[in-house]
Amino acid sequence: MPGPTSDSSVHVEFRVLGAVEAVSGGTSLDLGHSRQRSVLAVLLVAANQPVPADQLLDRVWGEQQPQRGRDALYGYLSRLRGLLPDDVAIVKRPAGYVLTVDENTIDLHRFRRLAAQARAATPNALALFDEALSLWRGDAFTGTDSDWLADVRTALNAERRAVQLDRIDAALNAGRHSDILDQLTTLADDDPLDERVAAQLLLALYRAGRPSEALQRYDKLREQLADFGTDPGPALRGLHQRILAADPELDAPGSTPAPRQLPAAPVWFTGRSPELDRMTTTAGANNTVVVSAIAGAGGIGKTWLALEWAHRHVAEFPDGQLFVDLQGFSPTAEPVPPTVALRGFLGALGVEPGKIPADLAAQSALFRSTIAGKRLLIVLDNAADPDQVVPLLPGTPTSVVLVTSRRQLTRLVTRYGAGLLRLGVLTEDEARRLLVSWLGEERLNAEPDAVAELLACCGGFPLALGIVAGRAHTDPDVSLTELAADLRSGITALDDEDPSTSLPAVLSWSLRALAPAERTLFGLLGIAPGPDISHAAATALAGLSSGETSAILHALEQLSLVERDTAGRYRMHDLVRQYAREHVDADPQALRRVIDFYLHTAISGHDALDPHATPIEHGDPAPGAQPLSLAGDRATMAWFDAEDPCLLAAQQEAFARGWYRTTWQLAGALSTYQYLQAHMEDTRSIWQIALAATEHLDDPNATVVARRNLGNALIRLRRAEEAIEHLDVALELARQCGDRHQEGVTLSSLTSGHAALGQHREALECAQGSLAVYREMANPGREAMALNAVGWCAAQVGDHDSAREHCQAALELFRKHHNDLGEAATLDSLGYIADHSDQHGQAVDHYRAALEIRRKLGHAYQVADTLDRLGHAYTALGESAQARAAWAEALDLYRAQGRDADATRVRLALTP
Repeated sequence: MPGPTSDSSVHVEFRVLGAVEAVSGGTSLDLGHSRQRSVLAVLLVAANQPVPADQLLDRVWGEQQPQRGRDALYGYLSRLRGLLPDDVAIVKRPAGYVLTVDENTIDLHRFRRLAAQARAATPNALALFDEALSLWRGDAFTGTDSDWLADVRTALNAERRAVQLDRIDAALNAGRHSDILDQLTTLADDDPLDERVAAQLLLALYRAGRPSEALQRYDKLREQLADFGTDPGPALRGLHQRILAADPELDAPGSTPAPRQLPAAPVWFTGRSPELDRMTTTAGANNTVVVSAIAGAGGIGKTWLALEWAHRHVAEFPDGQLFVDLQGFSPTAEPVPPTVALRGFLGALGVEPGKIPADLAAQSALFRSTIAGKRLLIVLDNAADPDQVVPLLPGTPTSVVLVTSRRQLTRLVTRYGAGLLRLGVLTEDEARRLLVSWLGEERLNAEPDAVAELLACCGGFPLALGIVAGRAHTDPDVSLTELAADLRSGITALDDEDPSTSLPAVLSWSLRALAPAERTLFGLLGIAPGPDISHAAATALAGLSSGETSAILHALEQLSLVERDTAGRYRMHDLVRQYAREHVDADPQALRRVIDFYLHTAISGHDALDPHATPIEHGDPAPGAQPLSLAGDRATMAWFDAEDPCLLAAQQEAFARGWYRTTWQLAGALSTYQYLQAHMEDTRSIWQIALAATEHLDDPNATVVARRNLGNALIRLRRAEEAIEHLDVALELARQCGDRHQEGVTLSSLTSGHAALGQHREALECAQGSLAVYREMANPGREAMALNAVGWCAAQVGDHDSAREHCQAALELFRKHHNDLGEAATLDSLGYIADHSDQHGQAVDHYRAALEIRRKLGHAYQVADTLDRLGHAYTALGESAQARAAWAEALDLYRAQGRDADATRVRLALTP
C-alpha cells in the first residue's frame, strides 16, 4: 500500500485486507457502524463498477434486511459521502451506485494487480509478490457483519494462498531454495496432501543437498494418499524419479559457472527476454546440431545478446566455451579465415600446434573429432557469410553454436537447421531500463522531458542508447537536456573517435558491402515518405523492374539494413534511415515517382470504394511510377489499411515541396477510405493541409471541396460549430461561382452539421434545399442521398410518415443505380424510423439488411452504429439476449475506433 501523501486532505487509502479502514494522512477515518463499513466494503470490492441498490441490500443484510432497508441504505450512503474526500465519490447511476476511486488506493485491487504483474515478470517477480503479500494485515473485511463479505473473505484467503505458492515457485526459479525451506516445511505440515506444496518442498530439499529427506517426504505422502485409495499425481511421480536419477536439470539455476574463452558478460545488458527464451528453446533441441544465427543491423546488440545468453547458460556446457570474433564487418581488418579460427579452437582444446593440419577440410575434421560427444558452447561472432561459419560447426548434437552476423545466413537455416533470430530494437521500457542501469533512476526522474526525447531519438537502438548513456555516465555534469539537444542535430551526434562506439562508423561498415545499385536504393529508402514501404512502392521509388527491385531489397534485408515484416513490407530503423539520407545521394525524380505511385493508386482505390463519387481530375503519373489498379472493396480497403501512414506522409511531403495540386488530389483520393474507417482526426488533417494548398491554386472549386470536407471531418469530431463556419464559407463561394453541384453537396454537409448540434429544423431545411438542387440538376444518385437525408431529418422532428416516404424513394433509387453504400445508409434510416414508430420487428429487419451490406463492404464505423441501434430494437421486442450480443459487438468496435463516449453509453446499456 503506498504511503500517505503530504496533503492528507486529498489522499485516502482504503484497507480491506484486514479490518475495513479508510486512512487519510496516516489517520484512520471513523467509518462508524459495522453495517456502514459493510456498505463501503461492498462498493470497494466493485470499485468503479455499478452495484444496483437491491444487490447492495442483499450483500450487506442478506436475508436480515430491515423493513425500511432502502432508507437505511440511503442513510449509510449519505454518511459515507460526508467522509470521503473530493477525489472519491459515491455516484448514483441508472445501473446502480458506483464508488469512483483510484483503484491503486484500495489494497485489494493493488494486491491483485501486483500479483498479475509478478506472474508476468520473471526478473523481479519475487519483489512484486512480496509487495503484494505485504498488503495483507489479517483476514479480509474484519469489522463487518455481512454473510456475502464472509464468502468473499473465504475466496480471498484461497487467492492469497495461491499467490504465496506462486511466490515460492518464483523463489525456486531464482535459486532461493534455502530462503523458503522453513516456510515450505510449515505449509507441508499444515496440509500434507497438497501435492503442489509437496513438490515445491521436495525440490527445495534436493537443491539444499538433502535428497534423502526429500525421498522420505515423498514416501510419507504416498502412504497417506494410499489410505484414501489413490497415488501421487504424474507430476509428483515424475519429480520423484528425477530425484532418484539425480537429474542435473534439477540443480539450482546459475550453479557451477565455468567460463573459459567467453568475454565478460555485458554489464549494461537490459531486456530481450523473448529473444533469450527463444534461444533457449532452439538450443534445447537434442537431435541435430543446433545453431542460433542472430542477424541484425550493426549496433543492434547481437554480440551482447549472444554473450548474455552464453553466460546465463554457461553451467550447461561443462566441457568448455569457445569464442572467436570473425571480423566479418570490421573497419580495420579482413574477415578471419576459417583456418585461423580453427587453429585457435584446436589449441584451446589441447591439440598440439604441430599436430594441426594445414588443410581447411582436415582441420575441420580434426575439430569435429576432438569435440565429439562433448558439451561445448561455441560463439562465432560477427560472421561475414556461411562459408566462414560452416567449417567451425561441430558434428554431434551435444554442442551448441551461436552465430552473430549482419547477414541472415539463410544457408545455415536450410542446410544445418539453425534457428534464425532476427534481432530488432529494444522496447521503450527496455530502453529506459538501460538508461537507468547506467545513470540511475534519480537522474532520469530529474529530467523526464529530456529522457523522453532521448528515448524517442534513439528509437530503442542499443548502440545509440549506449553512446548517450556512456557520455552522461562519464560526465555527470552534462545535463540530459544538453544531450537531447545534440541528438536533434542528427546522427553525427552519435559519432565518436572510437569506430566501435560510433554509430555512423558501424553503419558505414555495412554500406561498404553494398553493390552500386544496392547503395542507390538504400539511399532512396531513406527519403521515402512513411514509416515503411511496400514492394510495389519501392519499385516506383527505384524506377526499376519488379524483379530488379526484389533482388536489391533481398540483399539489403540479408545485411539487416532493412527489415521485412510478415505482410511483406520493408522498414528501416529511424537512425539507419537518417544515415541513408545523409550519406547517400538520392535521385531527385525518385520522390516524384513514389508520390505519383501513391496518388494514382489511391485514386483507383477511391473510385473502387465509391464508384458514384465525383471523379478526381488528374494527369498522367511520372514515368516509372507504375501505380496499381485496385478493384473490389476488401482488396482496396486492405491496400489503404497497409498504406495509410505512407499516404499521409506523402501528402505532407508533396505540400512541403510545393506540389499543391498533388496535395489536394491526395486528400480527395484518401477521403472515402478515411470516412469509412472513421479516421476522422486524419481526415481533418489531410483536408486542413489541402485547404492550405488551395491558397496557392487559382481554383475556387478546390477551395470549396477542401472546406466542405474539412467541415465534414469536424462534424464527426464533435466540433460542429467550427464545421458550420467552414461550410457556410464553402456554400457562399459555391453560389458565387454558380456551381450547383458544390452547392448541393455543401447543403448536404450543413444538414449533418445542424443535426449534430440538435438543430433538426435547420438540418431539414438544408436537406430539402439539397434535394431541390439535385432534382433541378437531374442527378438521381445525389437525389437519392438527399432523399435519405430529408427522411432522416424528418424522423428527428417526429414526422415519421414523411420520413418513411422519402427514405423509401431513396431506397428505390439507390437499388436502381446499384449503390450499395447508399442502400445500406437508407436501410439504417428506415430501421430508425420503424423503431420510433413502434414497428420494432420491421426495424430489426431493416437494421439486419443494412448490416449485411456494411459487413460485406468492410465499413466498420457504420457497422458499429447499426449494431448499437439494433440492440435498442431487440430490447423493445423483449429479446434481451440478441440485444446484448449486438451491443457487445458494437462495444468492441467503438473501443477499437476510439469512440469513447459511444463505448461508455453502450457499456452502461450492457450493465445488469
